[in-house]
Amino acid sequence: MHFQSKTALVTGASRGIGRAIATELAQAGVSRLMLVARNQDQLQQLAIELTNAYPGLEAIVLPLDLTDPIAVNTTVAKAWRDYGPIHLLVNCAGVAHQNSFLKARLPEVHQEISLNLLGLYAITRCVARRMVSQQEGTIVNVSSLMGKVAAPTMATYSATKFAILGFSQALRGELANYNIRVVTLLPTLTDTDMVKDLQRFRWVRPMTAKRVAKTLLRGLRQNRTEILVGWQSHLAVWCQRLAPGLLDRILLLAVPQSV
Repeated sequence: MHFQSKTALVTGASRGIGRAIATELAQAGVSRLMLVARNQDQLQQLAIELTNAYPGLEAIVLPLDLTDPIAVNTTVAKAWRDYGPIHLLVNCAGVAHQNSFLKARLPEVHQEISLNLLGLYAITRCVARRMVSQQEGTIVNVSSLMGKVAAPTMATYSATKFAILGFSQALRGELANYNIRVVTLLPTLTDTDMVKDLQRFRWVRPMTAKRVAKTLLRGLRQNRTEILVGWQSHLAVWCQRLAPGLLDRILLLAVPQSV
């Protein structure tokens, strides 16, 4: 994929991986960035930083709660009308809560499902319908290594990330005839604000959001459909395939005991 003269929309752009992806896209030469998150002030600050660093870039701030489907539809329709076609959609917005299943709080469970899965579904539906009309587009859905290897104390989060993989695989087949690519990004633990309050799993070394973003762009240039980030991710996936029982024992040893 080439990024020059393209328009990209990035959700969860106010912080963490979303912010890093937006920055890497600006550096790669996109002409227009639509920045989506709930925090308008953080988005505005990022827009100023990017336009100062990359002259010629147009950064558009779109404050939006993805769990409100009516607002999602209205915002996407207005953005498409005012700024033209979107060539790249990066679904990065998400939330994670850590707790044992038996102690899980239903409001937190609902929040994870509403944002991680239903919010992603809502904005993807709005954008994909319009991409079909232009017969071009790329959709990136950010899952997680926990979408391949479920982790104790992260049951709901893992469930949403597994669901994103299945959703992406189905879309890949449905949208291929319209020249729309569907890509999944699967980072391991990343050092972001979202995970700062989580209990760390033993032996898991977090990576930087910048590394995740760079790996995504490299994978897009190579036309890959599934992008794992980091050697720990590749090792865990191979271990799951070849020795799932061993991986289960490792996960039980690695899980934080205080959760």
